Amino acid sequence: MSFANSHEIITNQTGVHEHLVEIVEKHLKHPFQKPIHPRSLEGFKAVEQQVSQLGKPVIFDSCCGVGDSTVNLAKLHPEHFVIGMDKSGHRLNKNECYEQHDVDNFMLLRTDLNDFWRLAVEAQMLPEKHYILYPNPWPKSKHVQRRWHGAAVFPSIIALGGELEMRSNWQLYLQEFAVALEVAGKQGVVEQFEPEQAITPFERKYQASGQALFKLKAAL
Repeated sequence: MSFANSHEIITNQTGVHEHLVEIVEKHLKHPFQKPIHPRSLEGFKAVEQQVSQLGKPVIFDSCCGVGDSTVNLAKLHPEHFVIGMDKSGHRLNKNECYEQHDVDNFMLLRTDLNDFWRLAVEAQMLPEKHYILYPNPWPKSKHVQRRWHGAAVFPSIIALGGELEMRSNWQLYLQEFAVALEVAGKQGVVEQFEPEQAITPFERKYQASGQALFKLKAAL
């Protein structure tokens, strides 16, 4: 597959998942009880210490992949400290040479976001801005609870507050997230957009493939 020939999302859904509202309501009523992994706690403590030392407002770049978006967000927000997080150490290691980026107001962390987000809420280490850019769409209907808005950790995303921005090449993902926000008493606006400058490899790839891009913004 060439760079400019990305496959579009194929799904067996015809609209918002029929069980989404009841799934979200269940998660809002019943706190996520999965134990925190010791490695997640260790990583969070290190981040917490650095945030405390710097004293800067924080931006979360969740699902950051190789960290290109984290670097670009750090350049766009020099007065903030940007924390890029991904579960894949292999992807993050591709961007481990921080010195090459001419910015030092960011860090990359391998972590399980199901743990990190809950720890951040508990410690009240809350971001001013929270980016979730091009998350895995899990397009099959049976996988709806693997999407962030259908997952048990969804209430923690809400509790983190701040300005949430999500981007995707699958409009339905963001429409579902907006529905989940509404169930939680919040409002998200979904719109098509064309970035002036792509800030993630996915964004560059989808643009080059001629795919429409969408974003959701919500003040939490």
